[in-house]
Amino acid sequence: MTLIMVSSLIGGLGLFVLGMQLMTGGMKLAAGRSLRHILEQSTRTPWRGLFSGAAITSLVQSSSAVTVAIIGFVNAGIMRLEQAIMVIYGSNLGTTMTGWLVVLAGFQFDIKSFALPAVGFGMLLKVAFASERYRGLGEALAGFGIFFIGIDVMQSVFAGLGQGLDLSKMAGHGLGSLLIFLGLGFFLTMLMQSSSAAIAVALTAASGGVVGLHDAAAVVIGANIGTTSTAAFSVLGATPNARRVAASHVIFNLLTGLAAVLLLPLLMKFLVMVREAVGPATRPAVLLALFHTIFNILGVVLMWPLTRPLVVFLQERFRDVEEDESRPIYLDNNVVDTPVLAMHALGMELDRMSSIARRMAKGVMSSETGAGEHLRRDQAVLLRLETAVADFCNRMQHGNLPAALDDLLPNGLRVSGYCLRIAELCLAVAAIQREEEMPMPPELEERIAHFRQIVVKFLDFVDVTGKDYTPTAGEAELAILIEEYKGLKAKLLRAGTRAELTVTRLVRLLEQSSDIRRIAEQAEKAARYLAGLTSTAAVAPAGNGEERQDAARS
Repeated sequence: MTLIMVSSLIGGLGLFVLGMQLMTGGMKLAAGRSLRHILEQSTRTPWRGLFSGAAITSLVQSSSAVTVAIIGFVNAGIMRLEQAIMVIYGSNLGTTMTGWLVVLAGFQFDIKSFALPAVGFGMLLKVAFASERYRGLGEALAGFGIFFIGIDVMQSVFAGLGQGLDLSKMAGHGLGSLLIFLGLGFFLTMLMQSSSAAIAVALTAASGGVVGLHDAAAVVIGANIGTTSTAAFSVLGATPNARRVAASHVIFNLLTGLAAVLLLPLLMKFLVMVREAVGPATRPAVLLALFHTIFNILGVVLMWPLTRPLVVFLQERFRDVEEDESRPIYLDNNVVDTPVLAMHALGMELDRMSSIARRMAKGVMSSETGAGEHLRRDQAVLLRLETAVADFCNRMQHGNLPAALDDLLPNGLRVSGYCLRIAELCLAVAAIQREEEMPMPPELEERIAHFRQIVVKFLDFVDVTGKDYTPTAGEAELAILIEEYKGLKAKLLRAGTRAELTVTRLVRLLEQSSDIRRIAEQAEKAARYLAGLTSTAAVAPAGNGEERQDAARS
């Protein structure tokens, strides 16, 4: 291999990758929000998710772009993990289109006769139009032309290599040879961060006679497995949902690659049968493209029945603190049909929600700038727990609850609602605190700090598990706190009339103080209803509704 050949191969590969990037970027730019809309609307069933993943990946020529979009949708709650996995399956099928593009255009026509005009017309669109859509289409069309020019260059290089390069020492059907070519495909994909580029190299090398069909097939398998490295690198330090989507991609490709390796002898016999049926002149690139498509289809067939167990497996992995805390501890479906146990479990879960809400409030009271991201995290935890509580109450209501417990269920929903309201108020208080930078009169600052200390003590007192708490005592303590709030409000208003505070700052401080008072009120209501729920559940009859009715009739 001469220096000119090496430089030509590197240049052709560079043109190929550049064309792929331009095609991907241009199609994403031209599609705009359409890609998001298509994915949202076309993943409602497993089959639609599979076909949409394949179609969109074939269009944009980048499974990475589709995977990134999927990760965003899963994180936003637009798409479930199970839907995302089906799109991942389809995306892997869509990557096989690159091989067919290479086959159908790269080896059947005079590439330069349409590639160069495509580049020229594409750049004309990009320069002449101000519309983002037309500019994107122009970029994609130019990338399409550059893509095939790169293929043409690599084809010429490999045609020359085929006459002078002897790979007979590595070629063969043994395990060592298989591992070498698998590793080559994997390494090329890692190096270029594109399985399409690695597969194009394998196709052009096979067509140039540099490698045999069996060895080129091993390179294709290795390239398919190599895409897992891109997925793994892209989610380092990412959210749990992103890591789950990437993990599904890795698992699919690893299992598909393993199946392809185990079935390689049978698949090779099938390709030979295809060649004999179609004709001995069938190009190796055609057979390789067919091989790539077949083993990805086999992968989908293999993984389809495993999708639900895979979802369950992934949901148990990559958990962060937020997800662990937002997972209900006491709401066990096994106790739904036992009313007293179910109500007891509900009470304990609501008590946990109350503790999180009070933790948020005390954190805001104790910080001049708010608790930052911790508040957002705790709010997300409460939102998820509130959904779980509502679902649990709904299942309880469909059972035969005793009358005393049936009347209590709305109170359980009230408690979770008060907890969410505390979270919202905490965020509002923190937002005002972040804006407060100017100093204020020391006497006024001390009065605000004293009011906050009273609120913190009150939040500790309204813990229903505390030995001193009773609903009556809670109402009495709240009355004292409200009197303190009224005194603070009067002092703030006097400071405003004396021009010790600007009007804007006075309004903010009054709003903040009011929100803090409302936090205390919401916490008192949550404690009162929670105490009533737990005390009634403790003395409720253990029988279900049917037993109660039987007793009444007797």
